[in-house]
Amino acid sequence: MAITIAIENPLQDDVRGLVAELNAHLLKLSPPEHCYHLTVEQMAAPGVTVWVARDGGEAIGCGALKRHSKRIAEVKRMFTRESHRGQGIGRRLLGEILNAAIGEGIEELVLETGDRHHAAWAIYEKAGFMRCGPVLDYPDSEYSVFYHKQLAA
Repeated sequence: MAITIAIENPLQDDVRGLVAELNAHLLKLSPPEHCYHLTVEQMAAPGVTVWVARDGGEAIGCGALKRHSKRIAEVKRMFTRESHRGQGIGRRLLGEILNAAIGEGIEELVLETGDRHHAAWAIYEKAGFMRCGPVLDYPDSEYSVFYHKQLAA
């Protein structure tokens, strides 16, 4: 089956399950106090858009765009189920997020990811994100890696 990606409501049961799997995955890699999760309720808030990747109707990946101002937005909740990794789903999800941000006139995208998320780093760097110091109100931490991408001047 073809993988589809669409904007969806994160409050659906299968998306809740996917986000729970993402949270469990992150807790294996970083201490809880250094995992900066958005709950599905926060993901459903105004100013946040969620994309869900599906394979034959099954939720297998997600990513979100959280707007902080008209100028800056954040990439959040990027995840692909282990069974579907290596198929370019993360790259496609990030592409949807980038296109939406550009379409809205967002000037800069930022993100925080873990120090052990090497596959994520590769996706972000191939998309033109550059490493930087702490962004937004995240603390500087040995468990965090920060990126930014300038979209418009």
